[in-house]
Amino acid sequence: MEQKQKPKKPVASCETCEYFDWDDDVQDNVCKMDMDEDELWRLRANPQFSCPYYKFYDEYKSVQKQI
Repeated sequence: MEQKQKPKKPVASCETCEYFDWDDDVQDNVCKMDMDEDELWRLRANPQFSCPYYKFYDEYKSVQKQI
C-alpha cells in the first residue's frame, strides 16, 4: 500500500517578503517583523523552515486597485 505524502509548504525567500526592507541603522536589508529569538533561530538554522509571517510583496497590488 502506497503512502500519500503531504504537500510541503513552499519555502519562501525573504527577498520577496513584504516585511523584508532596508534599515538605515544597520545599512542592510532586515526583516521588520517582530519575531522572538526562537523563531529567528529556527529560520537561520534550518533553510527548510517556512516563515509563519511570510507575505508576498506585490508592488502592483495598489495599481490594480486603481484601474
